[in-house]
Amino acid sequence: MKQLKEIGERMARSISLKLFIVSILVLLMLIPMSMIRSLIRERELTSENVIQEVSDSWGKEQKITGPYITIPYKTYEKVEEKIIEYIHYAHFLPEDLSIEGSILPETRKRGIYKVVVYESGFNIHGKFSPVDFSFLRINPEDIMWDETTINMGVSDMRGIQEAIILKSGKTDYELNPGIKTRDLVSEGVSADINLTEGEEFNFNLDIKLNGSENLYFIPLGKETNVTMNSTWAHPSFNGVFLPREHNITEKGFTATWKILHLNRPFPQKWSGDKFNVINSAFGVSLIIPVDHYQKSYRSAKYAIMFIALTFITFFFIEIFNKKHIHAIHYLLVGFALVVFYSLLLSLSEHISFNLSYLISSVAIIALITSFGAGLFKNKKQTLILLSVLIVLYLFLFTILQLMEYSLLMGNIGLFIVLAIIMFFVKKIKWNNN
Repeated sequence: MKQLKEIGERMARSISLKLFIVSILVLLMLIPMSMIRSLIRERELTSENVIQEVSDSWGKEQKITGPYITIPYKTYEKVEEKIIEYIHYAHFLPEDLSIEGSILPETRKRGIYKVVVYESGFNIHGKFSPVDFSFLRINPEDIMWDETTINMGVSDMRGIQEAIILKSGKTDYELNPGIKTRDLVSEGVSADINLTEGEEFNFNLDIKLNGSENLYFIPLGKETNVTMNSTWAHPSFNGVFLPREHNITEKGFTATWKILHLNRPFPQKWSGDKFNVINSAFGVSLIIPVDHYQKSYRSAKYAIMFIALTFITFFFIEIFNKKHIHAIHYLLVGFALVVFYSLLLSLSEHISFNLSYLISSVAIIALITSFGAGLFKNKKQTLILLSVLIVLYLFLFTILQLMEYSLLMGNIGLFIVLAIIMFFVKKIKWNNN
């Protein structure tokens, strides 16, 4: 019995064994951290579902395509002495396309979640050059001029707020739901128009749309000009084309685009569905500036480093000052570090992320430092632990703020930490049991 006790005490004093146990405890802490990351993702998905629900009732993101002209024509094929008639659709894009308007944003809340919706109003005008079918090499009598339509794609029809009247000269055309062919867009409005060969077609229309978060346009004009303004102070310009000019202030933004047909991968006219115009979308996103879920998830990626470095601090204090720290003490400290991420997530859903980080880090630092003070019963060692924790949480906060330089800062920090650990490790007498 006495021998077993001596063996137990000797094992407790073994540096190598202690390091092995600490390493196992660090790995075990990966289990609760994976649960925290799952929780963050779950809350983020809940937020996305709320955004989807609000968008479904108000209007989803909008893509405006057009207008463009579609004219059906006939071709014939002889099959086993029978002549089979086929109907095809030729599409013609405007020579000039100008879009001018404004976006009025509004932040809607459902529970603790926020969704950006908007009302928009745009004037769309321009002209079509005379239609030329020479690129198809068909007989003029096979062109079905009487079934010519003008079409405009609207990605979410529920967002349309008023009737859309297209004016051409002295003629008004009311656009109705549905399009004859889905060669360019899957949803939209259209109207039959009177068009003859060699005739130029001018158009002017106003459209009012509700939508959520994003608004895009498709550059169908040989020259497309878009001008928009909004009271939203945090726009994100995205898509294939960025604005040529923009101005962002606390009161909102203005932006202008100018796109030529040479800038996009499709021509001014073709037949069928040979080209995908939607991939050339450009526009603006009305973003909420702080995405606390992304920051919480990014911070959780550094959890293993926090746990390992805190455990190493306890390990060095234990070795150099001959303070016996039980494995359960390491576990409790590890769980406290995990609670930081849960606390950060829950607070950031109600207050700003930076304030949430401050409250969470101060609470956990105070908890672990007071726990360490009770174990060490030494003011100097307690101050060392406090300093390490403060540096760690300041380092993490800096990385989260400097998104573009986070990888660089993270590697610099790890290099410094590794150098410090190597300095202290070489002073340990590993064979001294």
